[in-house]
Amino acid sequence: MSKAIFIDQNGSADVLEFRDHDLPPPGPGEIRVKNTAIGVNFIDIYQRRGLYPLSMPAILGSESAGVIDALGDGVTGLAVGDRVACLTGNSAYAEYVNVSAGSAAKIPDGIGEDVAASLFLKGLTTEMLLRQVYELKAQDTCLVHAAAGGVGTILCQWARNIGARIIGVVGSEDKKAIAKASGADEIILRDKDTDIAKEVRRLTNGAGVQVAYDSVGAATFTASLDSLAPRGHMVTFGNASGPPPAIEPLELARRGSLTLTRPTLFHYATPDHLPAMAATLFAMITQGAIIPKISHRIALSNAAEAHRLLESGTTTGSIILTT
Repeated sequence: MSKAIFIDQNGSADVLEFRDHDLPPPGPGEIRVKNTAIGVNFIDIYQRRGLYPLSMPAILGSESAGVIDALGDGVTGLAVGDRVACLTGNSAYAEYVNVSAGSAAKIPDGIGEDVAASLFLKGLTTEMLLRQVYELKAQDTCLVHAAAGGVGTILCQWARNIGARIIGVVGSEDKKAIAKASGADEIILRDKDTDIAKEVRRLTNGAGVQVAYDSVGAATFTASLDSLAPRGHMVTFGNASGPPPAIEPLELARRGSLTLTRPTLFHYATPDHLPAMAATLFAMITQGAIIPKISHRIALSNAAEAHRLLESGTTTGSIILTT
């Protein structure tokens, strides 16, 4: 009998409970992975709070890394003993997890399982944002909210590698250096420069940015729209401050024929696309274009502490759970 973190109801971090987990053998097309590291992401908090409803009881967690210890029928290309990173849906906060073989990628030599778990979902999200949702180009200027956070630091490093100009938004003075080190060319302090769009216009000589990557949601959504150049692209991909408000399509036209998209990784990292996305991500890490930063390593049994840390807004880099 292994153990996992369960929730039986929505609520605060106190609803997370570490208890026995009766995991069945892997089914057809599945692998069973002995987790060694598990990524902690804002989607876990959204699900725990009930923003994204789950059937109860539920196990949270969308990414993990570890070693395959069993194969279901029909699995090819993977073997017991392989080190893999996985997109797990909602089941990662566990000592063992069954996942579809199509949601796993082998971890190359030279990359630790802790690094893979800390970067897999966030790195694939970044690949999706910069290469698929909007293909960022060297001549572009982009606006990156939460530029010192888990996705934000990866996004800035990747955008710097592309050669784009980056305007990063951070929530406090102590996060400026982190965003700068990750590649941001200019920094906007959210608690000081309260009119973000006005500051973006000043930094761009009135032109605005070609794309805004906004993971904050309600608090910054309108400012992001108002920061865009004509025919600019608004990418909202998170709800750290709550869901963005509804918007009439005509508002996009009035602001300069803007486009608005709300991508979800699991619609992009499908079994036919995930291998190439993962290979691109791991190559960026191996080449040193993305430098991992794990800010906290917390025992799986104490997942509630990890949630409280992430919700506090004081963390930088990634948080992982260890088994």
